[in-house]
Amino acid sequence: MPPFLDPFGAVPTAEPSLTAFLQQAACDLSHWLASAGASSPLPPSRPRLDPAPSQQGFPPHRLLADLQQVMEGAYNPSHPGALAHLDPPPLTAAIAAEMVCAGLNNNLLAEELSPGLSRLERDLCRWLARSLGMPAGSGGVPASGGSLSNLMALVTARQRRGLAGRSDAVVLCSADAHVSLDKAVMVMGLPAEALVRLPLDAMGRLERDRVADALAALDRRGTPVIAVVATAGTTVRGAIDPLAELADLCHAHGQWLHVDGAIGAVFALGSHVPAGLEALGRADSLTVNPQKLLGIPKTSSLLLLAEPQALASTFGTGLPYMEPPDDGEHGGEAGLQGTRPAEILKLWLGLRQLGLEGIDGLLQGALGRCRCLEQLLEPAAERLQRCGGPLHLLAFTPATGDGAAAERWSQRTRGVLLASGLMLSRPLHHGRRHLKAVLGNPHTRPEDLERLAAIVIDSLPS
Repeated sequence: MPPFLDPFGAVPTAEPSLTAFLQQAACDLSHWLASAGASSPLPPSRPRLDPAPSQQGFPPHRLLADLQQVMEGAYNPSHPGALAHLDPPPLTAAIAAEMVCAGLNNNLLAEELSPGLSRLERDLCRWLARSLGMPAGSGGVPASGGSLSNLMALVTARQRRGLAGRSDAVVLCSADAHVSLDKAVMVMGLPAEALVRLPLDAMGRLERDRVADALAALDRRGTPVIAVVATAGTTVRGAIDPLAELADLCHAHGQWLHVDGAIGAVFALGSHVPAGLEALGRADSLTVNPQKLLGIPKTSSLLLLAEPQALASTFGTGLPYMEPPDDGEHGGEAGLQGTRPAEILKLWLGLRQLGLEGIDGLLQGALGRCRCLEQLLEPAAERLQRCGGPLHLLAFTPATGDGAAAERWSQRTRGVLLASGLMLSRPLHHGRRHLKAVLGNPHTRPEDLERLAAIVIDSLPS
């Protein structure tokens, strides 16, 4: 198999060696996916791969053997017991789209490098923004993860508010807002204290009155505010900040409202929208991560804005070495990233495979599994401190004992769960170690949840 195909080969005849190689790789991957339930979420072994190329390039059978080693040592999100993180199994159509994306090797930096895909990207961002409730004219740009989407949102807000030269400007958010905001403040050249984390209510949400008080105090001191960041789905419990109240407050005071909806925003696409998400579309900017629940292979994050032209005015350089675009802005002018693969392709094809009914099925299925696990844990209500919200995340820790006891319990119980093919994470939440279940895996069966609940209840101090 040649490293590159001859562009003058016979058309439409496919190159036999490449076809055979791709078919075998697809067959091996399909077998790995189909046998997911027979192993465990974590691999039994982790082979040490040789990182260096050999003097002579490997033939196809050696390359396939290398890929097989990678699969044998990989985390297995398709296992029904993979409940630890926001990493669902991949959609089959999106897998194929990822391969085609690599084969096309188009660059979303500029329109002439990706003419059809550039338009598809703009159109899909517009559709998604409108579907999430944002006003006409909204749109945005994909990004390599929610951390970058949040960073671009804050940089855009700072630029839009004329605060680029203010080293004393601050960002307000909740105590449970994502750590990517700490990174964003650092990258923006601001001190760590520029991220002002405010206390939560009993449900883990940012309180409107505390935000109002903080804004008033900052105004009295003459301290400018870059943005108020609300969270639609906190990392541990899935709490949703009061978006409608915060939108009213921010609009009344001329503040930028960014919503980090990396976890929860996709639920606004469903037929039954969880309480609190109704005002999602009132944000000035919104981070949404289809990769966390809809089965779109990583990475698939988007930053959506009510006024998407703010992206080009913030990040545009003119790209003097490129032909002017025929339709809108170059992709490299609409965000921090320049060269980008056509990741929009797997989102587009994956959503088309699901259809609106399939999307709704994934969303409602995740919520239903969370309700089921809550009910199964109800017999231990007095011995188990549960920490959840309106989404598909549920964390818990023993109701008694100190932090050290919770640490020991979480380690011991996670080990028992792993031995039973069930993987939960161990987040440190408000100084106490929890076990957390993420119920977005469509392969998880009722019997898996029953086994999980039985192990957790049996592990609790009497």
